[in-house]
Order: sequence, then structure tokens, then C-alpha cells
Amino acid sequence: MIRARRRQPRSGRARCVLAALFLTASSGALGQASRLDAPNVVEISSTLVTSGQPSAAALGTLKARGFEAVIYLAPPTVHDAVRDEQLIVTRQGLTYVNIPIRFEKPTDADFEAFAAAMQKLGQRKTLVHCQINMRASSMVFLYRVIYLKQDPKLAYNAVSGVWVPEGARRRLIEDELRKHKVAFELL
Repeated sequence: MIRARRRQPRSGRARCVLAALFLTASSGALGQASRLDAPNVVEISSTLVTSGQPSAAALGTLKARGFEAVIYLAPPTVHDAVRDEQLIVTRQGLTYVNIPIRFEKPTDADFEAFAAAMQKLGQRKTLVHCQINMRASSMVFLYRVIYLKQDPKLAYNAVSGVWVPEGARRRLIEDELRKHKVAFELL
């Protein structure tokens, strides 16, 4: 036979602990709810975020999230591109740049176009994205170490948290680092 236990009144300390746990859980849930709906989101700084393809709904909330610009680094014709992404972004008054980097064949010209776009945007809060955050993380890494002179080891953490570059993308990174005399060995 199972007997119901009589509930004991909670002490003041126990109530405080429960309240603290509730607030911690709630703020965590709020943090998750406000997170951009996209794969592999990496916040580089308060003004620079990289990610994979955001949903159309997420793109529609960028201005409310404080973004001022979007750089999309994949051809708009890829299978999972958001239809009318440029329209969704520009209707909010944000700057939109598309640099259609071919995944299997990134070029020096692609990186130079990206660097020029980043320089033009200055300190505006910018989302740099592609499909998975491979092109975006690589180009942002190169920009950070070559143009912003950031520590390559620290900057590379944002790449290695998403993927390990290989093939043509790895060669592009290594070539750009050599060209700009940045001493760093990819993992």
C-alpha cells in the first residue's frame, strides 16, 4: 500500500534555491529562444555573427536583433537557399551583399570581394552566412587575421568549432595566409 506523504512546508532557504533554479532555467530558455534560427551560429563579437542558412522567419527578425547587414556567401540558387532572401533582408532596411562562392572552388577573388564588403560595412552589426557556416567561417577567419590582425590561433577556434577545412577550401586559406605573411598552421 502506498501512502501519500504529507507535504512539508518549505523553508525560506529552500524557496530561495527553487526560485533561483527557476530563474536560471527561465533565462536559459529565453537565451535559446532569442538565438538565431540557423545551423552552426557563432557569435564572433557583438557586431559579427557567422552561421549556416537562417530560416526565412529568422531572416525576417534580423533588424529587431540589431543587425544592419547580411553577407551571403553561397549562390542564391543552391537547393536550401531561402527564396527572396535579398528582399526579406532589404525590406528591413539592412544592407545585403551576395558573393556567390562556389563551394568546391573558392578563389582569391572571392576572398578579396568579401574583404572589400567587410571593410565597406565597417562596424555595422553583420551576419555572414552560407549554407552550413563553412564558407562563412573560413572567410571571416581570413578577414580577422589578415585585415583585423587578430591572433590566428584564437580566430581559428570559430572555424574549428564548426568544421576542419579540407580540399580547395583548405588550400585557399593556406594560400591567403602565405600571401599575407601570416604564420599559422591549420590543424
